Amino acid sequence: MYLYPTRHPWQQLLLSWKIEPTINMYSHDLVFAATGEIRSLQEKKLQETIQYLAGHSPFYKELFDGNGIQPDMIRSLDDLQKIPVTSKEDLQLRNWDFLCVPRNRISEYMSSSGTLGSPVTIALTENDLSRLSYNEYCSFLSAGGSKDDIYQLMLTLDRQFMAGIAYYLGIRQLGAGLVRVGPGAPFLQYETIRRVNPTVIIGVPSFLVKLVEFAEANKVNLAETSVKTALCIGESIRLEDGRLNRLGQRITGSWPINLVSTYASTEMQTAFTECPAGHGGHLMAELLILELLDEFDQPVAPGQAGEVTITTLGVEGMPLLRYKTGDICRRIDNPCSCGRNTPRLTSVIGRKKQMIKLKGTTFYPPALYDVLHEIPEITDYVVELQTNEFGTDEVIVHVHVNEPSEPLSSKIREFLRSRLRVVPDLVFAAASELHHMQFPEGGRKAQKLIDNRLHTI
Repeated sequence: MYLYPTRHPWQQLLLSWKIEPTINMYSHDLVFAATGEIRSLQEKKLQETIQYLAGHSPFYKELFDGNGIQPDMIRSLDDLQKIPVTSKEDLQLRNWDFLCVPRNRISEYMSSSGTLGSPVTIALTENDLSRLSYNEYCSFLSAGGSKDDIYQLMLTLDRQFMAGIAYYLGIRQLGAGLVRVGPGAPFLQYETIRRVNPTVIIGVPSFLVKLVEFAEANKVNLAETSVKTALCIGESIRLEDGRLNRLGQRITGSWPINLVSTYASTEMQTAFTECPAGHGGHLMAELLILELLDEFDQPVAPGQAGEVTITTLGVEGMPLLRYKTGDICRRIDNPCSCGRNTPRLTSVIGRKKQMIKLKGTTFYPPALYDVLHEIPEITDYVVELQTNEFGTDEVIVHVHVNEPSEPLSSKIREFLRSRLRVVPDLVFAAASELHHMQFPEGGRKAQKLIDNRLHTI
């Protein structure tokens, strides 16, 4: 069964690969195929990708030549280990050497948010946009969506932001209703919910908390809204075992809706989206090859945490090969109750370069965020990392509370000590100060972490 009544540009691209597996490559049913069949398809598409890079990518042609790699040497997924990894620094320093098409083939220029350094530009062709649409179409199906839904999009579509346009294209492909409200403005969000009656909202979890707080302050009965599901992007709402973390609990504790977690990055141009089982985001196997690597770029043992490393499949403009994202996750390979046979990823445990070592204790920022979300007096926060005179990490937590006081400061410090075993420096800040820190000039996404350390890990 085809997804489209006529062939879409994405289908034409797939047909150009001349791959004919027994399953239908254009169908969302691919995720339900046997694992051996999925692997076979990935290996065929990997071979095509290697040939494409060798013929069109200045960066990868140089990489192959410098390491004595011939395209026909890469036949299986295991052969990927013969190829050096690609880092974010490579992409930052040699951005345009990754471009595989003439400039007149580029349809959209998008950029990463620059969370781990300078942003990079990602150039997409018309086929890449079609691929992006297909990816989000499948993501919505994975999350239980249908053409009968109405989606309220609480994300920006400007500032070269890929997520906003990706969701827009996917919703259009799904054939569902859509209302574009953009970020912020809780009153406008609720007024739109009242008028349009969306069934699904798409937004950043910390902003959904602000909607909950607005509703509570204005006596809005959240249970009576039309919203049934929230698709959460940009922040984790679950612990590694699949349970909701404090951020997720804060939302569902006041708003009886289903939360769906997603994980993606601009560079991979693909998303890992949960199914209704809520136990990890499913890999889109026809769009991406997934590896989890250790600090020596070797595959981690099953069940171990590793750095998410991806190879894009079907990207024309800027394909990436063994690209290390900097995100630390665990892979889940056991069968999912939904029947999908693709691997899943847990929520992001942390970012490799953001690991904190404070007074002998090592942790990632999300562990600190989860503790801060447990403290009801804290309405917003920013975590700042610095290097002290001895070359070790210092952590300053800037928090906004309605009524700052020394007893409250002591309470927060003791709570942090009990949960983290260490106490970061605590600073009360006005809401305007935090907003300025979260949205530096040109910023489009709230920054909860400011890493000013001299040397990151």
